[in-house]
Amino acid sequence: MKQLVYIAAVLIGITAIGCRATKKINTVIAKKDTAQTTILAGAHEDSLRYIREVYSKLASNTIDYKTFSAKMKVEYWDKDGKGPDLTVFVRMQKDSIIWLSVNATVFSYEAFRILITPDSLKLINKQDKVVQLRSVKYLEEVAQIPFDFKSVQELIIGNPLFLDSNIVSYRKGPETISLLSMGDLFKNLITIGVENYLLQHIKLDDQNLRRNRTADLSFSNYSGQGGIPFATYRKMSFTEKAKIDVQMEFKQYAFNESLSYPFTIPKNYTVQ
Repeated sequence: MKQLVYIAAVLIGITAIGCRATKKINTVIAKKDTAQTTILAGAHEDSLRYIREVYSKLASNTIDYKTFSAKMKVEYWDKDGKGPDLTVFVRMQKDSIIWLSVNATVFSYEAFRILITPDSLKLINKQDKVVQLRSVKYLEEVAQIPFDFKSVQELIIGNPLFLDSNIVSYRKGPETISLLSMGDLFKNLITIGVENYLLQHIKLDDQNLRRNRTADLSFSNYSGQGGIPFATYRKMSFTEKAKIDVQMEFKQYAFNESLSYPFTIPKNYTVQ
């Protein structure tokens, strides 16, 4: 069951290609508000202007929403090989609720139902008739990545993760632009497309060499349904002491519809 909880954490809760030139900036970009960024340290004005432009374009593609629902196919591989194919239904209310129904695809039955709020996680294991009640911190314990409620919602939606304001370098190639930031926890190399500024890749490397955590996230097959660019295909690899690979393919999705989040715990289930 731990692997499936891990997958739930990944679901909710994360290289520059063809690059030719690298320009060191050694600058800090700090957001004063949602409308502008401010340069705090010196660099060549053309470089700073370019970074401001890239940030603005990246921000313009950030998905804002009230609710989100989707059906996706999930495949994963761990140290024991390929796991069973899963069909996962997700419903979210921004900053409030994440609801998951995890189904074993081959048998077409619901194995788990999960409800996550900013401070709690509830999991119904229908196979074993067990309910787990946990703090939302359980996501971080299982995934070994510091997921909080906001970051896991961003992961599902496909918005950038852990992008710190301390940009130390950038790379511009014929098809991609990459920004390297240095945060308290991770070095974060984020890659976007030159033409559309859509997120393509995130590479996280742990600043703590003793932990040596890495996460490699790819976003592709963008759909413009409803006027919102949305990556319908994701590949993710997470490594620390062990490695897990995950593929997510969104079969259908919708934004800003009225949703319900049914979660009833049967009386004969054991609560843990």
